[in-house]
Amino acid sequence: MTEHDQDNVAAEAVGAAEAAINEDAAISETAVAESSDDLALVRRMQDGHEKIVEQIRKVIVGQEAVVDELLIALFAGGHCLVTGVPGLAKTLLIKTVADILQVDFSRIQFTPDLMPADVVGAEIVEEKGGERALSFVKGPIFTNILLADEINRTPPKTQSSLLEAMEERQVTAAGVTYPMAKPFFVLATQNPIELEGTYPLPEAQLDRFMFKIELKYLSEADEVAVVANTTQTNDTELSHPLSGEDILEFQRIARRVPAAEAVIQYAVRLVHSSRPQSDVAPQFIKDWVSWGAGIRASQNLILAGKVRALLHGRYNVSFGDVRALAPSILRHRVLLNFHAEAERITTDTVIQRLLEEVPEPSSGVV
Repeated sequence: MTEHDQDNVAAEAVGAAEAAINEDAAISETAVAESSDDLALVRRMQDGHEKIVEQIRKVIVGQEAVVDELLIALFAGGHCLVTGVPGLAKTLLIKTVADILQVDFSRIQFTPDLMPADVVGAEIVEEKGGERALSFVKGPIFTNILLADEINRTPPKTQSSLLEAMEERQVTAAGVTYPMAKPFFVLATQNPIELEGTYPLPEAQLDRFMFKIELKYLSEADEVAVVANTTQTNDTELSHPLSGEDILEFQRIARRVPAAEAVIQYAVRLVHSSRPQSDVAPQFIKDWVSWGAGIRASQNLILAGKVRALLHGRYNVSFGDVRALAPSILRHRVLLNFHAEAERITTDTVIQRLLEEVPEPSSGVV
């Protein structure tokens, strides 16, 4: 090889090295920019959450845990089933959230004579230019936030009309598929009393809800505040710190939060242990439970845990996140048998005992 050839080889090697360095630098700059954008989005999510809670407090007194879980479900892209006696502001709460976010809101009052077409929509005959044609008129389900009030008062045929929209974010009618608006959030309510003439939700429908939230009676001090506020002139004006587009961004960033394998193993073991057919199920599960939670419970424990971690200023899911969310995620997925009902054992009692008996994997994650 001549001296000239050696110089060319050296020059090519230097050029290749410089190109590689420049490429690495470009990748590094992109990663830093993405990381910086994500951190800014997380800070906006935390700040927005605080401001939404502040606005809700202007209208809703107490129920702090309920508000937190509802917003976690909203930020995670899930849905909520709320159970509580009349007068606990279930409807007012979800209307207030829709007002703050300035998104479309629909309310469906479920009754025994409600038909699927009343929810989804129907085709009607329209006359244009002397010709008749079928035209699809969208129902109230085509909105951003849907309140399904007293959902257990309508037959299963109508209840099931929500299934496709909740899971696949689309509705199929007359062979045509229509996409749902984004974000799309369903909050369904149930009344635990007056069960005559009601239709229990089928398990497939229940499984679509990320949380089942139980509203309790207000404390005496909170009830005094409610009575004082609602029996006088009240012109509360709400600000709008977040929009529907912000919610979509929060749902995207939440899925990028890392979850340690040990935490995922803990969530899956917790769900597996709730099934009486499982080898790892404790004896009390086999005695009291007829059916345990499915795989959606494991997925929701991790996804909701990611949102909770971000809202608490952490960038990884902990065992504590899983434990805190387990009651609301498992409550409607664990079905008790006759023996549990005879002994007056509640689902919450079973879940609490499950949390006590299922050990956490060895890990540094708290």
